[in-house]
Amino acid sequence: MSRKVVRSSKFRHVFGQAVKADQCYDDIRVSQMTWDSNFCSVNPKFVAMIVDASGGGAFLVLPLSKTGRIDMTYPTVCGHTGPILDIEFCPHNDNIIASGSEDCSVMIWEIPDSGLTTPLTDPVVKLEGHSKRVGILSWHPTAHNVLLSAGCDNMVILWNVARGEAVVRIDSVHTDLIYSASWNRDGSRILTSCKDKFMRVMDPRKGSVLYEKEKPHEGSRPVRAVFTSDGKILSTGFSRMSERQVALWDPKNFSQPLTLQELDTSSGVLLPFYDPDTSIVYLCGKGDSSIRYFEVTDEAPYVHYLSMYSSKESQKGMGYMPKRGLEVNKCEIARFYKLHERKCEPIVMTVPRKSDLFQEDLYPDTIGPEPSVEADDWFQGKDGKPVLVSLKDGFTTTTKTKEFKVVKSLLKTTTSSGVSQPDGGSSVRPPQSSHTHRQSPILDSDPHIDNLGSKPIIVDYYYFSVIYFVSFNFLCPFM
Repeated sequence: MSRKVVRSSKFRHVFGQAVKADQCYDDIRVSQMTWDSNFCSVNPKFVAMIVDASGGGAFLVLPLSKTGRIDMTYPTVCGHTGPILDIEFCPHNDNIIASGSEDCSVMIWEIPDSGLTTPLTDPVVKLEGHSKRVGILSWHPTAHNVLLSAGCDNMVILWNVARGEAVVRIDSVHTDLIYSASWNRDGSRILTSCKDKFMRVMDPRKGSVLYEKEKPHEGSRPVRAVFTSDGKILSTGFSRMSERQVALWDPKNFSQPLTLQELDTSSGVLLPFYDPDTSIVYLCGKGDSSIRYFEVTDEAPYVHYLSMYSSKESQKGMGYMPKRGLEVNKCEIARFYKLHERKCEPIVMTVPRKSDLFQEDLYPDTIGPEPSVEADDWFQGKDGKPVLVSLKDGFTTTTKTKEFKVVKSLLKTTTSSGVSQPDGGSSVRPPQSSHTHRQSPILDSDPHIDNLGSKPIIVDYYYFSVIYFVSFNFLCPFM
């Protein structure tokens, strides 16, 4: 009689658990837009969620500590004239967040340390270069102030955010709607999936295709793809029978997948979240009520199913906390922020350990907030490996390791075909105060104002009110 051997893994018993009700964010009007993005972005300081708004687009930015019921009048970031489709925090400055919208623009915002006290309408930088709505945003993992955007105009643009300019335009590669775009670990390659049923590995600075795979999944539904830590590619998609699939590819040999597994039958697009430190990929389906997680190894079948977190309510979006924002003393290896219709619920993934000591096997050195190369140097061809930090003593970040500065001198734009063009579609605005000062009214009916030139008399009605109130109370007993 043969005995089934269970694969040994330290992550075999990882379990997910939702936090208590008082640690959720309630009464949030999550956006009803039918767009397959995360709708949520989170870092060790803030959580941001796209919300419904009339007359344009808006998103909410809350300090992590502001749990409980969120008042309807809480200020939002509301500078777009169309609905917002994607948001993402900068990995090198926790106060900087980018947003893409149906109004064809990308805006960069700076959030105060204490959060918003008034609505934020003026971005630090406004990037204009797309001719249709912008649905995908992704910051460079190691280069400072480099942002990727992809729109429904089938174009990928790489921005130098500090200069407010589009440096690289990849406009002749994709022939249809771009489903996803992501960087590899050091930012030297980008990976895109497209409605034309091609998955492409590209050189971002040249805009050239290095490898491509036609029909990684046979179905016509959207495909998502991310790089793994060893350069392989993990993709999610659909079969011809609308069965959801997950596959692992070697880009140097795209003829056959290393593994292709069918999961279930559902219409929700699977959003992959890959952790390079633990080699665990979490699959969150929009409209699902569960999170599946797998371990990616070098042993066949390469993608090993671990477990699944299930709940009663479906998810409208999902945010993924960077590793430096986790609680290492509780053996927390991942934290998600699940969007419901009216609230945001954190979900904690934990490895059960009896010891309270630091678990070095669970927390290798991870990517920190410090960039390794500046934007100008990266666009000129210099790559930089991620700057790693240790989580042993609990990484306490200042979240402003690199100050965000805007340079007003604009360079020329380089297209993917190598032709230089002047970039006339971007505008830069200096940071403006979010506070408005209320001035006292000016009386212009006094004839003496004409004799005062440009210095009118400013009358403060507060003192008139006080004198009237005192006089009335004093005279009432004698009347």
